[in-house]
Amino acid sequence: MSRLRAALDPKSVAIIGASDNPNKVGGRPVHFLGKFGFKGKIYPINPSRPEIQGHKSYASLRDLPEAPEMVIVAVAGDNAIAAVEDCAAAGVKIAVVMASGFGEVDAVEGKAKERRMVEAAHKAGMRIVGPNSQGLANFGTGAIASFSTMFVDMERAAEDAKGHVAMLSQSGALSTVPVGFLRQKGIGVRHTHATGNDADITVGELACAVAEDPDVKLMLLYLESIPDKKYLEELAAIALDRDLPIIALKSGRTEAGKAAAQSHTGALANEDRVVDAFFAHHGIWRAPDMRGLVEATELYLKGWKPQGRRLVAISNSGAVCVLTADAATSVGMPMAKLAPETDTKLKGILPSFATTTNPIDLTAALLSNSALFGDILPVIAEDPAADAFLIGVPVAGPGYDVPAFSRDAAAFAKQTGKPLVVSATQPSVAQAFAANGTSVFPTEVEAVTALHQFLAHHELMAKTRARRVTRDVREAPVASAAGTLMLNEAESLSLLAARGIPVVPHRLCLSRNEAIAAFTMIGGPVVVKGCSADIAHKSELGLVRLGVTSADATGDIFAEMEQIIAENGSRFDGVIVASMAGGRRELMIGAHRDPVFGPVVVVGDGGKYVEIFKDTKLLLPPFTAQDVRDALQTLRIAPLFAGVRGEPPMDLDALIDAVVKVGELMRDPAAGVVSLDLNPVMLGSAGQGCVVVDAVVFHGA
Repeated sequence: MSRLRAALDPKSVAIIGASDNPNKVGGRPVHFLGKFGFKGKIYPINPSRPEIQGHKSYASLRDLPEAPEMVIVAVAGDNAIAAVEDCAAAGVKIAVVMASGFGEVDAVEGKAKERRMVEAAHKAGMRIVGPNSQGLANFGTGAIASFSTMFVDMERAAEDAKGHVAMLSQSGALSTVPVGFLRQKGIGVRHTHATGNDADITVGELACAVAEDPDVKLMLLYLESIPDKKYLEELAAIALDRDLPIIALKSGRTEAGKAAAQSHTGALANEDRVVDAFFAHHGIWRAPDMRGLVEATELYLKGWKPQGRRLVAISNSGAVCVLTADAATSVGMPMAKLAPETDTKLKGILPSFATTTNPIDLTAALLSNSALFGDILPVIAEDPAADAFLIGVPVAGPGYDVPAFSRDAAAFAKQTGKPLVVSATQPSVAQAFAANGTSVFPTEVEAVTALHQFLAHHELMAKTRARRVTRDVREAPVASAAGTLMLNEAESLSLLAARGIPVVPHRLCLSRNEAIAAFTMIGGPVVVKGCSADIAHKSELGLVRLGVTSADATGDIFAEMEQIIAENGSRFDGVIVASMAGGRRELMIGAHRDPVFGPVVVVGDGGKYVEIFKDTKLLLPPFTAQDVRDALQTLRIAPLFAGVRGEPPMDLDALIDAVVKVGELMRDPAAGVVSLDLNPVMLGSAGQGCVVVDAVVFHGA
């Protein structure tokens, strides 16, 4: 924990604005440091009191016997700025600024005040958490530099000191609300930190330091903005090396949410689909909401090493079996097809009216034979298709040996080491299973959802880890689109062809005679297009003619287009004469440089309705051919690729190769490409390839 050690495990803490009242902002940290067993020195600073909460009080930082490693700034407004400057001058390492009223409320004056604090800190080698921070809490060391109300009702929190979850947030409330959910489940949270406005130490940088704590087995993040990807990328790398899962809840999915985030943290919102792609690329699971952030936590702490995600469901209710199958199908979790020998063995154990195919319906047989769970579970465990298990017990009462059910389930889970969850609505049943260490959910839908998240996240991390082994470490700098130049279409097609990306056969013609010669060489029918680096959308000006069937017509169209471009006040770069490319489907490939996340590639359904149907998928390079294949299979048009109604399959390999090459192009600093739009890309049947028909490329100036 060498990085930012003083933020997580300071040897001494001073509180500027300390209060004798433990219910005030300046009093809470003093109280919590003592309550949660902080072993270092505590220095309350308040010139009006000789003693605060049993500790000697000091008039100022200058009066302390030493420079404290951490200072909590619990005074408001400009007094907070002055306090930070005093801390920097005194040799403090970390200042936690709780004061609000900065960049989150005023993007100009407030941000300027933040910069003043940060500049003063950095000149002295000090770092700042905040402002607008609720504070930091490390229950492992007792360093609770926070004013959270939640900690008031907590006991010594030995379970949290021994916990394995870390919660980091840009929001104060969202650093502790998940903690409350987890504590209700008996899950300890070792770290809970709120960084506020991230003026200096960002939530990503602090998370990197927390990830180095070997006792942390799961990290939860709440983000309202991602102004810089650097530390999140580093965090993801640390997490993959440590096999540390990260679940992130990123708000601002909607325009209304983005506006609210802006007013809350004073930070810029990120384009949501790019955030999705960034998280997936780095093996981070994106939670859709608060429940998704915490609901599967217990599963992550079991130490399971799953080998697949095929589900076996067992219940004493046929309805639960059906609902479980529905829930599993809806999240893409296949129901395992049990081997014939498994079915034979189950038929020898279960009564004839029970169902031995998956899901396994025990019906009322469980009431008369409480040993059924113990009898059938070992049989199912031997089936190689069974990766994970759900036991549903919606109803049980007198006559049901629930303690035996729970013991058998726990023994089975321990024996196989495979993920197992239970759905049980009745509190008495749920408590019996939970008492034996089994993860219990109120309904089968919630159980399947949590299990799916855990298993899919495990697969995502494995896939990301494999990509890191083979990746090219080259990284192109992120360039701004400002000051870029649009290449004309001939230049764009030439650049793509040089990279091995198939483009339509064509010729750039600078005279009427060259256009006629091009028709003769290519053979009709042809497409004739005006070419100008000033015009991106040619069809709107009548600069695209399809199906031209004669050389003379091609020459006449050349003259017309030259005149149209001149009348538009644009540069005339010639006229392109190209083959009429055919294909089965119009696709599109696009790319741009996001100001935060760098190169982003998009692939999907193309043509003139691309912006209407929006059937596309984003990828962050570097990515593999398999990454592209997986992305294409998530499109709504994916079933068409395999061929329908007797059609042959499409040449998906050719499309995938083109997308991979676009990703490599976007990462190459020498290429200088800022954005490109390839639409349509005509995709043929298997073996016929794909071809870029139209291209617009923007190049760095």
